[in-house]
Amino acid sequence: MNGTDSIRSLKGIGDKTEQIFRSAGIEMIDDLVTLYPRYYLTYEEPVSIADAQPGIRIAVCGKITNTPVYRQFKGLKITTCNIRDHSGSLGLIWYNMPYMRKQIHQGDSKIFVGTPVMKNGRLVMEHPEVFTEESYAKQREHLQPVYPLSRGLTNKMIIKAMSQTKEYMETAQEYLPDKIIERYHLQSYGKALKNVHFPIERQEVIEAKKRLIFDEFFIFLAAMRMVKEKTGVVQNQYIIRETKESRDFMEHLPFDLTNAQKCALQEMKEDLVKEEVMNRLVQGDVGSGKTILAVILLFMTVTNGYQGALMAPTEVLAVQHYETFCKLLEPYPVRIGLLTGSTKAKEKREIYQKLKDHELDLIIGTHALIQEKVEYNCLALVITDEQHRFGVKQREALYRKGLEPHVLVMSATPIPRTLALIMYGDLAISIIDELPANRLPIKNCVVNTSYRPNAYRFIEKQVQMGHQAYVICPMVEESENMEAENVTEYAKILKQNLPPSIRVECLNGRMKAVEKNRIMDEFGRGIIDVLVSTTVIEVGINVPNATVMMVENAERFGLAQLHQLRGRIGRGDSQSYCIFISGKDNDETKKRLEILNRSNDGFYIANEDLKLRGPGDFFGVRQSGMMDFVLADIYQNADLLKMAADSIELLEQEGFSFQNLQNERLKKQLELALQL
Repeated sequence: MNGTDSIRSLKGIGDKTEQIFRSAGIEMIDDLVTLYPRYYLTYEEPVSIADAQPGIRIAVCGKITNTPVYRQFKGLKITTCNIRDHSGSLGLIWYNMPYMRKQIHQGDSKIFVGTPVMKNGRLVMEHPEVFTEESYAKQREHLQPVYPLSRGLTNKMIIKAMSQTKEYMETAQEYLPDKIIERYHLQSYGKALKNVHFPIERQEVIEAKKRLIFDEFFIFLAAMRMVKEKTGVVQNQYIIRETKESRDFMEHLPFDLTNAQKCALQEMKEDLVKEEVMNRLVQGDVGSGKTILAVILLFMTVTNGYQGALMAPTEVLAVQHYETFCKLLEPYPVRIGLLTGSTKAKEKREIYQKLKDHELDLIIGTHALIQEKVEYNCLALVITDEQHRFGVKQREALYRKGLEPHVLVMSATPIPRTLALIMYGDLAISIIDELPANRLPIKNCVVNTSYRPNAYRFIEKQVQMGHQAYVICPMVEESENMEAENVTEYAKILKQNLPPSIRVECLNGRMKAVEKNRIMDEFGRGIIDVLVSTTVIEVGINVPNATVMMVENAERFGLAQLHQLRGRIGRGDSQSYCIFISGKDNDETKKRLEILNRSNDGFYIANEDLKLRGPGDFFGVRQSGMMDFVLADIYQNADLLKMAADSIELLEQEGFSFQNLQNERLKKQLELALQL
């Protein structure tokens, strides 16, 4: 078996199954074996039904109190029953599994494992696994991998295909130098692959993930070095100075810049007139005023006769930036365009031509800005908002186009400086650690689920005062289907608990961009009062009238992510409030969330989080979405990040060049990193 062989070579994969795998980006054996489990199901001691919480997977032991009921509804075959123990009762539901009614009977005592959810105001467990006491005792000895899924692709299909690749994993080509493996006590690549997919015990997962996470950091940092080796010192072709127009713009701002903003702006101005191009990261906490600095710099660029571009991570944020720029620069003759994946084909062609002919001065958009068809006339400055890995991929794309503009990366992700210096080793760093004077500090509270009715009343009161609110739900399971259902169900429950006059809407990651944009636009204009959402609203959304954020199951998020979410409120003149509802009441959870309760400073929170949890927690709360890695987390795995940086320095000191690689596997890994 070869890594480049088609998955079609595996038993049980025909035309239809191959297409399902292909739609998930899995075409070759290498694609399959690098699809890592998102987490592992462990089978814990059963708990009382009274201790069941929405969204938290548990095992319960109960007696079936009724004959299972089977019915069909809207094409679904639904089997239901109820169970009871000494503490209470729980509903069970199976969809499209009619055979379950023959496998369970009234009076049976079984162990049921699953994740309770709220349905029509009642706690139920959907698709629970069913065990006898004897079979459950055996099951508890195993770790079951759970993979990221897409439409039509099941965990069972992946495990069946993966089981045929064990021999290939064991013989997979090593690509790290022996001295690095020995120095840092890493598993071989093949052994790590096998143990991450087929672990017998937790320690095997820990050792395997240590190696694979090290690899992610190593490849990322090596790819940055590769780009640096290619480009070397890039001469500044675009000297950008302050102009009469840009000074006039700053003098007429309706507010004063903070000292931290002024300091960062001065550092950037100095970069723009140096002999080499600017490559700078501006780290500023949520609400610190990074966007206005982007407007100033891009306006300076335009008034010097050049073109500028601002790249955002989502269409929603790109549209928001476009509207902000149009409003602020309206008094000046600046031609601004918007380019995203949703832009119609005819309009795209017109924008391409205008950029090429310099009939557009500024372009704002998503990754569409650096696609092959886009040609610029004199692109002098590219600003990316929350594009953490810009240093590797987008700069390489611009380099391939023959463009060498100044690059500014803006980030509200609170990364401790020691880690930022590693992640952005080739970027100068400016920090905005001061909030505008008119910003009222957000008032926080950390409470348990018994406070939820009070929270609903508080949201109702704030809406009646003319304000708006966010309610954030975590994913019930790591799958898009469950995510959407969780948010939709919660929105229904919330509507039942709020007066009919309050308009509640929900938002989730499965929605199409057009639908997301519509909902965010209506929320921004005040048509929607309460928005129930997943973390899709995490980055950059600006609705100054929103004064409340309630986060359900706050313990399931990383602290840095919770702080990012909290940054969606506190953007107007009114007092804002953040309510963290914890589904767990243990001391460790309280200690973590208390950090958020006592501080609104993202950099303080990031450092405290790092201290509290320590690096290398392979089974802890992952900072979802941070830095775009598959397994790695810069907070939990800070020790491995530093280790990878040290290993690259060690290799470079010995004259190792990433441009002239002999190892084909390492070369391929770096090429893939540059394409991501």
